[in-house]
Amino acid sequence: MSEIHAGASAGDPSPAGHSAADWLSFAAAPTFATMALLTLLGGAPDMICSTGQDASPLGGMVPMYLLMSGFHLGPWLKQVSGRRRRRK
Repeated sequence: MSEIHAGASAGDPSPAGHSAADWLSFAAAPTFATMALLTLLGGAPDMICSTGQDASPLGGMVPMYLLMSGFHLGPWLKQVSGRRRRRK
């Protein structure tokens, strides 16, 4: 199978070197963080996620969105570490 890249080579750190999938991976973490903030500020209780008296404190949509945001930080961390290496 061949790789298809829109722009320059896969190792190119410039914005033109990123494919559509790369841009989507960069969008995931901020999107989930925004969803967590909007859900937290929305004030609507999580009826589905918090049923039962022994519900976990980690239950609910806000912690789920924060975890998803954390799991999708990889592209951002890779980008930041690449920039630091180029500065040295």
